Amino acid sequence: MTAADAASTAGQGVFGGVDSHADTIHTAVVTDNGGHLTDAEFPTTAAGHAAAIAFLAAHGTVMAIGVEGTASYGTGFTRAARAAGLTVVEVNRPDRAERRRSGKSDPIDAYAAARAALSGRASSAPKDDSVTGIRALHNAARSTVKARTAAMNQIGHILISAPDAVRARYRALHGKALIDALAHLRPTGDTVHTAVLTALKSLARRVKSLAAEHDELTAVLDETVAEHNPGLRAAYGVGPDTAAQLLITAGGNRDRLRTEASFAALCGVAPVPASSGKTNRHRLSRGGDRAANAALYRIALVRMSSDRRTRDYVTRQTAAGRTKKEIIRLLKRAIAREVFRCLTTTVTVPDIADLRPARQAKNITLTAAAHHFGVWPAVISCIERGARRDDDLANAYRNWLTAA
Repeated sequence: MTAADAASTAGQGVFGGVDSHADTIHTAVVTDNGGHLTDAEFPTTAAGHAAAIAFLAAHGTVMAIGVEGTASYGTGFTRAARAAGLTVVEVNRPDRAERRRSGKSDPIDAYAAARAALSGRASSAPKDDSVTGIRALHNAARSTVKARTAAMNQIGHILISAPDAVRARYRALHGKALIDALAHLRPTGDTVHTAVLTALKSLARRVKSLAAEHDELTAVLDETVAEHNPGLRAAYGVGPDTAAQLLITAGGNRDRLRTEASFAALCGVAPVPASSGKTNRHRLSRGGDRAANAALYRIALVRMSSDRRTRDYVTRQTAAGRTKKEIIRLLKRAIAREVFRCLTTTVTVPDIADLRPARQAKNITLTAAAHHFGVWPAVISCIERGARRDDDLANAYRNWLTAA
């Protein structure tokens, strides 16, 4: 496009599209009726992002910019564009059928992103920076679990083929007892025994180190999640890992979550119509964020095992003839509804800081309090520390301490 053509279109509304990569971003501009104007490539630097924004603005009033990878390679450009007051929408990668038909190149993808922003097919607001720290901590904690599991598997494989004396000595040990024994052994014997025991000791120490690192990361993650969304963290059965995953899925941006049904579909727990002819039914959704789906599944299992209301619900549904899988699906859908409220509204968490001092002031033990309410002492401890939210039990506990 010439300078004269750019000047002639300077007053019209245009839409931008960005195909992002590690080192470059390819930017395209289309008119408000879908006509291609021009495209260019810029480096993924602060200066490159500024140049790309100026490039878009030079061709008209930028109505919206569709960006592929707003939470990965396109993060820098997305941040710069939003700081400049521009509207950015998240664009999904084109499906395989479209790519087979249109081909694949940076300009093609950039123009496709611009057309997606123009048509409204891409309308989701990008994830903001509020969950960047949570995502980093969550990924680091998950990686320690994977590395620890790999080390544990290596120990098992080595013991299978280890000399008979080594196998006989550690065959009866499992889990923490095995790791502690291996971490403190002193390799002795012939060359083979020494090599095998040295490897086992190294792996056992690695497991202990990774376990300590995971505990440290989880503690920091718990504090960060509770500060970011105390209502979600305080929900029954929601731990640091599940709360972090749900916040990452939501993106920390309430504008991304338009309706409760759309959030359920995002988590893969919304029933999908599968009707045809005389058949009228729904099937289980196999799409959505599977990590969020797994988080809802873990919450459902916790509530099924220890939440009285959930156990009563399971009993009723079982009597109605539903299978365990069907009941879990219903629970995940209901939990998604509760999580949506926590993500989109401010949930007030009752203060429980007075419970432990009140109990200690009257010299009441955790065991005595737990015996009064018919629960385990760990339950009372979790209520006092805020690790578990049960408003009914907390209020009854407070009233009992006041009257004691």
